[in-house]
Amino acid sequence: MKKLIKNKIYSAGRGVSGKISIRHKGGRAKRLYRMVDFKRDKVEIPGEVVNVEYDPNRSANIGLTKYADGEYRYTLLPDGVKAGDKVLSSTKFQGVVPGYSYPLKAMPAATFIHNIELVPGKGGIIARSAGTYAQVQGQTNGGYVQIKLPSGEIRLINAECTATVGIVSNKEHSAKEIGKAGTARRMGIKPTVRGVAQSYKHPHGGGQGKSGRHGTGGPSKDPWGNKRGKITRRNKSTNKYIIARKTSTLRPKNKPYKTIQ
Repeated sequence: MKKLIKNKIYSAGRGVSGKISIRHKGGRAKRLYRMVDFKRDKVEIPGEVVNVEYDPNRSANIGLTKYADGEYRYTLLPDGVKAGDKVLSSTKFQGVVPGYSYPLKAMPAATFIHNIELVPGKGGIIARSAGTYAQVQGQTNGGYVQIKLPSGEIRLINAECTATVGIVSNKEHSAKEIGKAGTARRMGIKPTVRGVAQSYKHPHGGGQGKSGRHGTGGPSKDPWGNKRGKITRRNKSTNKYIIARKTSTLRPKNKPYKTIQ
């Protein structure tokens, strides 16, 4: 729908100075940005999915939704929702129906959800990629809800924040094979040279032949010599909201997270 799209400036991995800040990007096919409604703020106004559409800016499908007041909006489509199905945003729980949006305080435990807000009214930012979902663990006394995120992290989120019921559509996206180099180039992905195939300027490179060039004798490193997998989290102010760290990160036992009750 023409009024729901706009031009998007593509920076090809370059920052404000025009220098490359993210390597191996550029040369992709032109795209138009679809303005997707992540806020789901048309409360108590029922809508109907008119059409299921492809969005080049995300891995999931989007649905063109017509609301009872005549307004059209693009919404993130949950798995199982098709053209002709109803969607609704409500403050009261009306059943575990994929596509229905509620505040977290109205969600029963064990509900699969996506498009989760972190700040009430700001719009969903968690679990928006194809096939992803989070799960409601339960309520707390302090106005927070325990949510298990796709990474395995269990986090407290404000009970007034909204989320949408269901698993994000297009679950088969992760099984898709690019197939050939030309497809990757049209997606804006440039080739990457392996570190062991480079000169001494890369920590994995240099040496005679292949012997002694299969790494550094230590952990894998990036081109600047930094250890890969290093924890880069710096936001200590939100540690109190984290009950359990994501499963891929090991944390010293003598430094547990303090959580609010």
